[in-house]
Amino acid sequence: MMRTYTPKASEIIRAWHVIDAEGLVLGRLCTEAARVLRGKHKTTFAPHIDSGDHVIVINAAKVVLTSDKANKKTMYHHTGYPGGIKSETYSSLLGRKPEEAVRDSIRGMLPHGPLGRQMITKLKVYAGAEHPHAAQSPVVMDLSAAKAR
Repeated sequence: MMRTYTPKASEIIRAWHVIDAEGLVLGRLCTEAARVLRGKHKTTFAPHIDSGDHVIVINAAKVVLTSDKANKKTMYHHTGYPGGIKSETYSSLLGRKPEEAVRDSIRGMLPHGPLGRQMITKLKVYAGAEHPHAAQSPVVMDLSAAKAR
C-alpha cells in the first residue's frame, strides 16, 4: 500500500526569495508571491502545513495596475465600529502606503484562517529598493513574464 508523504515541521527547509516589483503588474506579482509563501513550488507541498519560503518584495511603490484600475478599483477595510467601512482607490493607496496595497493583495490569495495568518508573517514588503535581509542571502526571483506591456 502506498502512503501519502506528509512533511514534518523539522524537515521543512525555508529559503528566502527577493522580488523586484518595479514595473510588474500587481496581480501577477501577488500570485507568484502567494505561491511561494504557500509552498506550492515544492515537491513536499501539503495543503494543511505551512511549508512555504520567505518572500521579500522591494520597490512596491513602483508596481503597476493595468487599464486604469488604479483609479477605478477601490480597496475596502472596516474599522470594527458600526458604519465604519472605509474605501480608497488604489492610486491614492499606492501613493500613501504602497506596502499595504501589495501585502493586502497577497493576503487575499492565501488561506483565510490560522494557516494563512502564519504564512503572511513570512512576507516582507518594502516601498524602496533597500531591505535589511541581506544576511539571509535571498535568491532573486525572475518575474519578467509579469511585466506590464
